[in-house]
Amino acid sequence: MTPISALLVLEDGSVFEGLSLGAAGRAQGEVVFNTSMTGYQEMLTDPSYRGQILTLTYPLIGNYGINDQAVESRHIQAAGLVVREACLIPSHWQSQGTLDDYLKSQGIPGICGVDTRALTRKLRTKGVMMGTITSDESPAQALERLKVVPRYDFIDFVPQVTTLSLYRWEGPPDGPHIVAIDCGLKLNILRLLSGLGCAITVVPATASAEDVLALEPRGVVLSPGPGDPALLGYMEQTVKGLIGKVPILGICLGHQMLGRAFGGRTFKLKFGHRGGNHPVKDLQTGRVYITAQNHGYAVDGDSLPPQVEVSHINLNDGTVEGLRHRELPILAIQYHSEASPGPLDNVYVFERFVDMVRKNDV
Repeated sequence: MTPISALLVLEDGSVFEGLSLGAAGRAQGEVVFNTSMTGYQEMLTDPSYRGQILTLTYPLIGNYGINDQAVESRHIQAAGLVVREACLIPSHWQSQGTLDDYLKSQGIPGICGVDTRALTRKLRTKGVMMGTITSDESPAQALERLKVVPRYDFIDFVPQVTTLSLYRWEGPPDGPHIVAIDCGLKLNILRLLSGLGCAITVVPATASAEDVLALEPRGVVLSPGPGDPALLGYMEQTVKGLIGKVPILGICLGHQMLGRAFGGRTFKLKFGHRGGNHPVKDLQTGRVYITAQNHGYAVDGDSLPPQVEVSHINLNDGTVEGLRHRELPILAIQYHSEASPGPLDNVYVFERFVDMVRKNDV
């Protein structure tokens, strides 16, 4: 089969030439980069990438293929994929197909043969920006179309990724009942909580505090998810209604929603934190953890009230990576303690939360 030419065009007019990967056609979204060396399938299916074109900085992608176990949601969530080299002949005992076929099966356009080092350097220097992958337009046509595409920052993507109805996750029925509010839930959060002996109910992001409390949870998890937390006024009201009623764990977007519910501000980072190697310091113990991250917004620590303290900071740029309430059983982390992909050092966060839930019942 003759390779099809493709383009990645950025809103500043930059053009990167390559070959079509996955489905032919067009994709548009905010162009971001992730520095993880492995885990491309987990990243593609991470709901936090909704509305974004994912660039992978590791130069060879697809070498261990695709399998049914390495997914974090029902389907691919990223709008498109950019890689340097795509392996078309994977080698792994669990492989069930190629990355190219996987993208095609779900209608997701990608592009390979791109100088991802140059692209990443541009995004680090100028910040993330809107872009489009196209295989049937000229650069000028793609740029004109990109000018009228709705900007990532203006869209609430949570309704696109949340569950439509309540469901139960398989787990021990006699364990502490945890309600997870799905703003873009990664499945590994449910796997880990179940492994710690919890019974779990997942509810839509539109569930009110009354809806959640009616389920009689012993703890609530606010999940990660995509987009600007400032657009989620309905979630902010729900979180406010849960504070002081039940132990809460906020992860990534859930962390940001807790910060806003307490009156704090959030802001957009220049190019975000996305990868499996971000150093985070626990201010209580002084220990440094290597974390997996995927977020473009952060909480302004100076805007928080006195009863909420910063518990973790990012050692690369000093941004807030964790919060703790001084009196209530509430904690939050900006990074992904469920990893997948990433280091497993941070599962302790779930253990700390479950211990907090059990102590709250005494």
